[in-house]
Amino acid sequence: MARIGVLAGTFMMEKSSLLHGGKKEKVRTPYGEACAVITDRLVFVLRHGADPNHYVLPHLINHPANLRALKDLGATEVIGVNSTGSLKKNLSPGLLVIPDDFISFAPTPTVAEGRPLHIAPSLSENVRGRLIAAAHSAGIAAAEKGVYWQVPGPRLETRTEIRMMSAFADVVGMTMASEAAVASELDLPYASACSIDNYGNGLVEKPLRMEQIIAGTRRNADMMKKLLESYLLVTAQA
Repeated sequence: MARIGVLAGTFMMEKSSLLHGGKKEKVRTPYGEACAVITDRLVFVLRHGADPNHYVLPHLINHPANLRALKDLGATEVIGVNSTGSLKKNLSPGLLVIPDDFISFAPTPTVAEGRPLHIAPSLSENVRGRLIAAAHSAGIAAAEKGVYWQVPGPRLETRTEIRMMSAFADVVGMTMASEAAVASELDLPYASACSIDNYGNGLVEKPLRMEQIIAGTRRNADMMKKLLESYLLVTAQA
């Protein structure tokens, strides 16, 4: 059965009624295990793990296992629900960005395993278009284009790094580019919905703290739940 794959964090799991009654499953892949929740229309993978006492830090996420699990469980397209920091003062916390490109200079995960697999990774315009339509339908303010800059994490960026990034990108995060690259290798259409949870370090005068980021992510979880519900409706009507 064709399903929509979703990669997200634990706050979405707490919020989304779409996952109530879903079957929890540990999926074994050639690249390791992934934690999934399966419903009739969705395959939901917790990128930071299902154990609340063992949070998988961004630089330790097994992206090949997560994406392969989605494909093995019948996902024909994948949405990344990604938390980000703003690199622009006009992109304030609480807004949604649907990127059309990304930058990442960190080592990229791969499923190539020694094979000559040289891809030009991209974000699916079809999935992006449905995300934009879903945001409009749900009344969610969204920037329909933007560049995502991925940093390796788990540390945050310095003020100078944020100033440099802001000349080339709109939001910063630690996961999306890796997901997009592996999805491209697996021939899985992928696009991302990025919630802006905070301003980048030094972009505004107030010092950035981890508590602020977590609070922003929790606030935006309701918006992302609403977007996902709208996406399912838009897909069903297509």
